[in-house]
Amino acid sequence: MTRTANSIYVPQGHFEVISTSSAYATAVLGSCVAACLWDENMNVGGMNHLLLPPEAASDSGVNLMELLINSVLKNGARKKQLKVKLFGGARMINTASDIGARNAEFAREFFGFEGIDIIAESLGGDKARRIQFWPATGKARMRFVSDETIEKPVVPRPKPVEPAGDIDLF
Repeated sequence: MTRTANSIYVPQGHFEVISTSSAYATAVLGSCVAACLWDENMNVGGMNHLLLPPEAASDSGVNLMELLINSVLKNGARKKQLKVKLFGGARMINTASDIGARNAEFAREFFGFEGIDIIAESLGGDKARRIQFWPATGKARMRFVSDETIEKPVVPRPKPVEPAGDIDLF
């Protein structure tokens, strides 16, 4: 996870729990889903970044969701007071299988089964999203990401090797 003074980046397949009012979690989502979970009375919560395997059972999704819930509870939250906001689940690639819709459906079903209220969601579509979530208050900010603003890694070009002295080529 990447941390700055107040932000914690949550990469795919991970979660983060925060119990300080000044810190927030952030993620960039395509077909992945972020569950932003919190207990507003205890000022604690967290975010996960979920992507189900393409053809496998949803065991990995259940595991990540339960790790998030259990960690929030260990930090003082009460299950009856938990609320969640869901983001992501976009269809980023036109294929026969809509992975984003599958991730969104899984998240909705999981929280319904757990009895945790989904109070807001932005799921589906075909655009990536940048999420910021302040678990102490439940505040979330979402922005759609255009192709131009997606950060691409910069790969430096190798420098040409300068000869150390005279070289005779035959």
